[in-house]
Amino acid sequence: MKHRLPYRLLHHYLPIAGASALSVFLLYITRPYKDVLTRASFATAYPAAALLSLTLLLGPLNILRKRRNPVSSDLRRDIGICAGILTLAHVAVGQFVHLRGRPWLYYVYSAAEKHSGPRHDLFGVSNYAGAVATLLVLALLVTSNDRSLRALGTPRWKRLQRWNYAVFALAAFHGFGYQAIETQKPWWIAVLAACVGVAIALQLAGLWSRRSGRGSKVPLQALTSEKSNSSQAKPL
Repeated sequence: MKHRLPYRLLHHYLPIAGASALSVFLLYITRPYKDVLTRASFATAYPAAALLSLTLLLGPLNILRKRRNPVSSDLRRDIGICAGILTLAHVAVGQFVHLRGRPWLYYVYSAAEKHSGPRHDLFGVSNYAGAVATLLVLALLVTSNDRSLRALGTPRWKRLQRWNYAVFALAAFHGFGYQAIETQKPWWIAVLAACVGVAIALQLAGLWSRRSGRGSKVPLQALTSEKSNSSQAKPL
C-alpha cells in the first residue's frame, strides 16, 4: 500500500495531467478570441468534459470485458480528481467571461432587463446547471480518498460517488446550452456530443450486459478482499 502514491503519480497523474495540459495549451493558442479569459474558458471546457466522460467509461468496460469492477479503483479515482480540478479551473475563469465584473448577473436579471429575479432564460438555466454541478464536484473531490472511504463506509461512500452521474448530466446540459448561447462551430458541438454519447452508450451497454448475465461477476471472496484492502489502505 505504501507504494500506491508514487505509482499513481507516475502512471496516472503524470500522463493525465500532461495530456490535459497539452490539450488546454493547444486549444488556448489556436482560439481566435482576443482576450485571455475567453480563451482560457474555452480551452479548459472540452478537456474537462472529456475527462468527466472517461470516468464513466471504466466501469462499463470492466463489465463488458468480464473483469472485476471494484468499489474504488485508483485509476478511476485519479481521472475523476483531474476532471474535478480542471472543472473548477473552468468555472473560476468562466465566471468572468460574460458580463465582466458582474458575475452575479449569470444567475439573476439586471435592473435594465425586462425580467427580474432569478434568470430563467437559457443563459441562466445553463449557469444554474453548472453551479450545481460545481458543488457536487467539490463534494466528490473532498471525499475521493481512502480516509473518506473508511469513515463513511463502503455503501455510503459509493452512494455519494454515484452523484458523478448527476454531475455528468448537469455538465452536459450546461455544455449544450453554451453551444447555443455562443453559437459554436458544428465540430465543437460534435466533440461535446461524442463525449456525452460515448459515455451514455457504454453505460447502457454495461447495464444490459450485467442484467443479461454476460458481464463480470465478482466472487464473494473477491468482494470481501476488496473491502478489506480499502479499509487497510493508508490515507492519501
